[in-house]
Amino acid sequence: MQEELTQLLYDALEKQDTLQLEQLVGDLQPADLAEFLHQESIETSLKLLTHLPINRRAEAFGYLDVPTQIKLAQAMTEEGLAQLFMHMNADERADLFNEMPEERQQGVLRRMAKEEREDLRRLASYEEGTCGAIMTSDYVTLPQGVKVNRALEIVRQTAPNAETIYQIYILDAAMQLVGTVSLRELILAKPTTEVDTVMTSDVVSVSVHELQEEAARKISRYDILALPVIDDQQRLVGIITYDDAMDVAEAEATEDIHKGASVGPLDEGFAKAKISSLYRRRINWLVLLVFANILSGAGIAFYEEVIESYVVLVFFLPLLVASGGNAGAQASTLMIRGLATGDVGARDWGKLLGRELIVSASLGLTMAVAISGIGLWRGGMDIAQIVALSMFAIVIVGSMIGMSLPFILNKLGWDPATASGPLVTSIADIVGVLIYFAIASMVLDLPLPG
Repeated sequence: MQEELTQLLYDALEKQDTLQLEQLVGDLQPADLAEFLHQESIETSLKLLTHLPINRRAEAFGYLDVPTQIKLAQAMTEEGLAQLFMHMNADERADLFNEMPEERQQGVLRRMAKEEREDLRRLASYEEGTCGAIMTSDYVTLPQGVKVNRALEIVRQTAPNAETIYQIYILDAAMQLVGTVSLRELILAKPTTEVDTVMTSDVVSVSVHELQEEAARKISRYDILALPVIDDQQRLVGIITYDDAMDVAEAEATEDIHKGASVGPLDEGFAKAKISSLYRRRINWLVLLVFANILSGAGIAFYEEVIESYVVLVFFLPLLVASGGNAGAQASTLMIRGLATGDVGARDWGKLLGRELIVSASLGLTMAVAISGIGLWRGGMDIAQIVALSMFAIVIVGSMIGMSLPFILNKLGWDPATASGPLVTSIADIVGVLIYFAIASMVLDLPLPG
């Protein structure tokens, strides 16, 4: 159905059929229309948006990414943009407002009603990445001590402007959060009952200054639709809904995946990233890892005499160091994800390290047995022994590096995701080369280089 509507929309644009365009954009879901607008020019996008009522226009606009919103906002009149702001979700318009030039900001603020203007300024003032920056002020509250029948009247009056009405917040005279009640509980309660008797006083909340990841974790942990946000005086100043928490979780996961591949953050997304941006985000780590891998070459050069005596050792070198790097990357990925989700903490290091030692030893032993037959075929019993012992040791050491590095970085206050696959692999490669040739020198009874 969506593909048919999209094709009809293209046909109507080509024919410049205004009536059909108005009908088609009205039939499309706001999210689907936003996806269509991503592929169109600014002029076409503005033309299509004008065919929607202002509330639907604001909803579709909210589904666009911020760079696209900025381009569209620049092409609008200040009056039209201010009107759009009045109907957008509070958190979405605050995000867009912060990205606009100051002159444009002031022009829009002058054309907004005082209440919305002050609300926008307040939400836009919070530091990026905090709960305050992603919260919305569109929620329903009730005064403490109100009767259920009066409470339902208040909900009916304020619900049209609220982002969610399924969870309602109870405030005392000082605007402090004292409890929460669901719409279901209100409907089922007796009309003469006070909301204080049906509300939940043990409320899960976050501070405006906490990181937004904490809000996403709490919404996921407690399985709630919205999370109240309080200021330093325990006053309710906003809520974070589950859909905003999902956006945060997706953004954080994307950032961690990029870091795991030693790629810098792409604010505009991969599809729209410029070639120069992709180059800058990738070159730093690649150059750094090139110089790190020089140490692997230095290790090989250090054992040059051993290699000259037994050239067959070179055959197994890529296989062994790659195995150590792969094992380290696996351990690192598991640990980074565990730290990111709160599944593990720094206090778990000793226990997890011991468990990983057992697991990596089992993996190393299995891989050693698998490769020893090839060693026996290629170079005899001594080479088979060297390859097997090296595989066993390298897999264990690589796993320990992959397990420990995220913990160490986390302890230092750095992002554990910096312990990326390429970084762990490079370190494991260097150590693997040294382990391999050191074992070879001992088994073959060769003098150590000096």
